Amino acid sequence: MTVTETQLQSRSQSQSQSLPANSRTWWKESSVYQIYPASFKDSNGDGIGDIPGIISQLDYIKALGVDVVWLSPILQSPQVDMGYDVSDYYQIHPPYGNLKDVDMLIQGLHARGMKYVMDLVVNHTSDQHEWFKQSRASKDNKFRDWYIWKKPRYTADGARQPPNNWGAYFGGSAWKYDEQTDEYFLHLFAPEQPDLNWENPQVRDAVHQIMRYWLDKGVSGFRMDVINFISKDQRFPDVPVVDPKNPYPEGAKYYACGPRIHEYLQDLGRILKEYDAFSVGEMPSVYDPAEILNAVGFDRQELGMAFQFEIMDIDHGPKGKFSPGKFCLKDLKSIVTKWQSFMYENNGWNALYLENHDQGRSISRFASAKPEYRALSGKMLATFLGLQSGTPFVYQGQEIGMVNMPESWDVQKFRDLEAINFWNEFTQINEENAELCNQTLKEIRLKSRDNGRIPIQWGPGKFAEFTSGTIDPWIGVNDDYDTWNASSQVSDPSSVFNYWASILRLRRTWVDVFVYGSFKLIDEEHDDLFVYSRSLGEMRAIVVSNFSDKHVEWTVASEVSSIFAGGKILIGNYEKRQITGVDDKSVVVKPFEAFVVLQNEPSISV
Repeated sequence: MTVTETQLQSRSQSQSQSLPANSRTWWKESSVYQIYPASFKDSNGDGIGDIPGIISQLDYIKALGVDVVWLSPILQSPQVDMGYDVSDYYQIHPPYGNLKDVDMLIQGLHARGMKYVMDLVVNHTSDQHEWFKQSRASKDNKFRDWYIWKKPRYTADGARQPPNNWGAYFGGSAWKYDEQTDEYFLHLFAPEQPDLNWENPQVRDAVHQIMRYWLDKGVSGFRMDVINFISKDQRFPDVPVVDPKNPYPEGAKYYACGPRIHEYLQDLGRILKEYDAFSVGEMPSVYDPAEILNAVGFDRQELGMAFQFEIMDIDHGPKGKFSPGKFCLKDLKSIVTKWQSFMYENNGWNALYLENHDQGRSISRFASAKPEYRALSGKMLATFLGLQSGTPFVYQGQEIGMVNMPESWDVQKFRDLEAINFWNEFTQINEENAELCNQTLKEIRLKSRDNGRIPIQWGPGKFAEFTSGTIDPWIGVNDDYDTWNASSQVSDPSSVFNYWASILRLRRTWVDVFVYGSFKLIDEEHDDLFVYSRSLGEMRAIVVSNFSDKHVEWTVASEVSSIFAGGKILIGNYEKRQITGVDDKSVVVKPFEAFVVLQNEPSISV
């Protein structure tokens, strides 16, 4: 059951436009579609997605109903980490296209009423960037202080050691020794991704120049990669070692939201304000909403919103991402309520997402990819996510219900640097424990970044019609593309694609309640149902989502019973859904069902 544009048009006209505008802005009312360029659409048959391929599908993106398109990195790069290692901030990675292609992309988006958001990676560069080549050339080079260099430490017996024991996110020490100058440089990610030294004002000026260049070209804002890592504790202290098998623990307490982070973000915010630009900061390793509010509070003028990682970490085990953990709905309720309530009450803003290029697919992680439940799960998650308070982000393929890589894939098919490095290190240490290795491989298949990087399934033809060439795509295509593809869904009114489009229309049409309304969790203790309300003035909507594969009889909470008795169904993922009558005290919610109830429209607009 979906809602058409015609059905919503008259309702939209009845909404008030007179609410206080002091915290209203275009990017709060927008939805975002994220594209991973290498895996979106290949236009020239080389097995790698490109910008002309994206341009060829702009009508498809427009049909989904999003307002903003965000591209993961397209700048020139050796691609050690799929473009998150930039070697030139003013040129395009050649397999993706060129600057003229970007101009055409921006023009095409603007012609369709959409905006382009760029991925900005400025915590680190590639080691092939000219800045770093100069920096490592000598200690006297003018670019030396553009990166973080430190002298070695030595043990009592003279063995050389890194400056501290911080671990890199892709394994090993976060420091790499450079023989030419007898110093180490910091790399929080791969050794080929040296961290910039934001303490140097010349670095900050260079970043500001990059931002202005792209904003002047028509970019409407930035997704800022690990932006909360740019300020480091200048003492660079050691981190306590908890696991003797891991001599290089994560040092995030000394660089996630470091001592000068808000000074730096305020500088960026002033530029963004000049252009009325969008910004979302990726902010891992921060779990205190007050800390993130310092960056996204509306009056702070730093960032518009932030990606926090609590939901993404919810099924991580005690030893990290690839150790076994269990998804628990009550944990999800706690996390969502924490962020929804805090940001609303303190004039902050949330970035809403369940998957992206760094995560496993949400249907596989949080619902069910079984054939009988897959479409229902995709629609349920769209309802759950898309009507919360915040700006929703839809990741390519999420709109057609794409799921994780097949369980039959072995490690040789992986392309993810994080997963490959982890697996190699893990098996070296645990090679004799086959059961533990198999369990860990299962977790990698569930959470690996490759799951989100498998090519978009456009049609039932060879390679899912991602490419028309004969060259295999850079990463394998999921085996189910013959039945799960975009071409079969766009024209099907009951598809996951068209359901997502209806959710985004609902959010746009009932903007007062679904964008600017408050959030309240209903029935906190229920094991299977996630129920919440959105309210503004007299307007109130109830969103019900069943995260289980069971029929669940729910005793309607007294605080929302009047809405159930007299409200109307706006949308649901089953064809028939009746609200309980006045005398009914319970409702049966079907497996992975979701539906939205809106109270009768008030006679006086709010």
